[in-house]
Amino acid sequence: PPRLTKFERARIIGARSLQLALGAPSFIPILPGVTDPISLALLEIEENALPLSIRRSLPNGVYQDIPIDALTSF
Repeated sequence: PPRLTKFERARIIGARSLQLALGAPSFIPILPGVTDPISLALLEIEENALPLSIRRSLPNGVYQDIPIDALTSF
């Protein structure tokens, strides 16, 4: 599908918020109202600021790497 699945989105948010909680720098400027790493991770996904790729396996066993900025979010 040409969009992030809810499982891929949850995985990215969880992994990125853990990185931010452990002190990783943000890819976007932190707004005054954002106080927790989960909100910041959501903002990074919405602004397509994450340099990540999703690896999807096809039924024939081949893997396909797709950058998340090429996929639309919910």
